[in-house]
Amino acid sequence: MEWLIWIGAAISLVGLAGIIGCIVAVVRARRAGLGDADLRARMAPIVALNLAALFVSVLGLMLVVIGVTLG
Repeated sequence: MEWLIWIGAAISLVGLAGIIGCIVAVVRARRAGLGDADLRARMAPIVALNLAALFVSVLGLMLVVIGVTLG
């Protein structure tokens, strides 16, 4: 089941890259000096992307745990 561990690790890294991308997008939005309403409007899709990236990362970690358990 070593292949399952490596696939899960790769998927987790994709999710981690998405989370880091969300952090960068939030920092850029905060530095833009927008008003409250504009900042909220810019953050809404970032929050959705953050949740999707977190879900992908969790799926990858679940695959790693399953691979370790079965291996």
